[in-house]
Amino acid sequence: MKFVIRLHAEITIKSKGVRKRYGKVLVNNLKKILQRVELPAATPVKVLWCWDRIEVNVDSNDPLVAEQISEELQRIPGIAWFSQSHELPLNDREQADFKPILAQVLATWSARLTQRSFAVRVKRKGKHGFSSLDLERYVGGGVLQQVAGTRVDLKRPDVELRIEIDNDVVRVFGDKQTGLGGFPLPTQETVVSLLSGGFDSSVASFQLLRRGARTHFCFFNLGGDRHETGVRQTAYYLWENYASSHPLKFISIDFAPVVEEILTHVDNGLMGVVLKRQMLRTAQIVARRINASALVTGEALGQVSSQTLSNLAVIDEAIDSLVLRPLITMDKQEIINIAEQIGTADIARSMPEYCGVISVKPNVKAQRDAVLEAEAKLDPELLYQVVRAANVEEVRHIGEQTDEQAHVVDSVDAAQAGEIIIDIRSADEQEARPLDASQLGVAVQHIPFFKLATAFAELDVDKHYLLYCEKGVMSKLQALYLQEQGYENVGVYQPKRKG
Repeated sequence: MKFVIRLHAEITIKSKGVRKRYGKVLVNNLKKILQRVELPAATPVKVLWCWDRIEVNVDSNDPLVAEQISEELQRIPGIAWFSQSHELPLNDREQADFKPILAQVLATWSARLTQRSFAVRVKRKGKHGFSSLDLERYVGGGVLQQVAGTRVDLKRPDVELRIEIDNDVVRVFGDKQTGLGGFPLPTQETVVSLLSGGFDSSVASFQLLRRGARTHFCFFNLGGDRHETGVRQTAYYLWENYASSHPLKFISIDFAPVVEEILTHVDNGLMGVVLKRQMLRTAQIVARRINASALVTGEALGQVSSQTLSNLAVIDEAIDSLVLRPLITMDKQEIINIAEQIGTADIARSMPEYCGVISVKPNVKAQRDAVLEAEAKLDPELLYQVVRAANVEEVRHIGEQTDEQAHVVDSVDAAQAGEIIIDIRSADEQEARPLDASQLGVAVQHIPFFKLATAFAELDVDKHYLLYCEKGVMSKLQALYLQEQGYENVGVYQPKRKG
């Protein structure tokens, strides 16, 4: 099978040298990421740079392989769109035989065309003895004759049948699938994102990854171990789905001593602004140590008191590094919608906004002099102390460390009679790939992981439960957390992969 990939439009309009460099980076990223597609032995994935496109070739016709490749391509920055391509030779440019082309179109599309409208779109490169319109009319007429209930609609068709003639090669395309767009990693400079695990910071981090910036994560722990567990899950999810071609760092900083100092010395109305200034100062120390060029936050204009223009101006004066705010003009629902699309919404729902507990009556227009007077009572060395004590780890190792930490958690590939499998995936994941209780021979319950901590306490203590998720990472983290809370009747269901 072959996939044809088109670069994001902003890449194609760049100079020849820049376009070539971005293309090569994307090719290398594709090679790294597609290595994890499960293929039969000795079946390599070949990725070719062809200037106006990138081709992915796999010596397999397994639809499951095609599905896996499609899932990966949808999440790689730099891709505008892609399609599976079925190629055949054009034997004669002057008097081409259109019958093989029609046959390939029918083989690719007929099962999905019944009772639907369609349009045939042909693009040609090179000199031929026929026009694009000639081929469009021939294929369109053949589809009308051979597929029941079809009709032509050139303006708003249900299906577009796309054909490309490239000199002596004919390409009949399958579904046109949308990519992330943006730029390949790491074609932009490195940044540090202040990640809290909520909707805003996870979407802001995604936006920078999508634009090709290697994005390390800095977490200020204000809520204890469980809060950190959730944020580590967010970081791992973002890396695994959108940035796994390159290593990213997760820096966890115990910010409790800084918060305690603020609570002791700062007026209540200024606490939120001072806290944000202290966070930026600390993140700047981190950024300089790892050679990052900017900081990223999830702030949106006017969303909370510390995010008014006046307060943001005062907050930014605390440092001389560039602060990027990709969500600055978005409203909350827009941010939540993006979080739903990229898959971080369910994790975010389980994350309380710990920063919001600081000020009871926050000042929406903090005075610079008052802020500076309050900060004069704080110890600047404390920020360096918490950075020196920070835990720094590679995000990719979070899954491996989870395996090591969860060695005490039973992990099985088959459930026993009387056990209950708890599917902790999101509703969308459950619907797309449901667990069949009849085939498994045991009961299956659906409890999203962000509700598990409270819901588990209400389950029958005499039953044994096996947690399940797609990759096994989330289920192990949740099982480990439950065991730390004293629950011994929990394990992990991790079925063997087919193939």
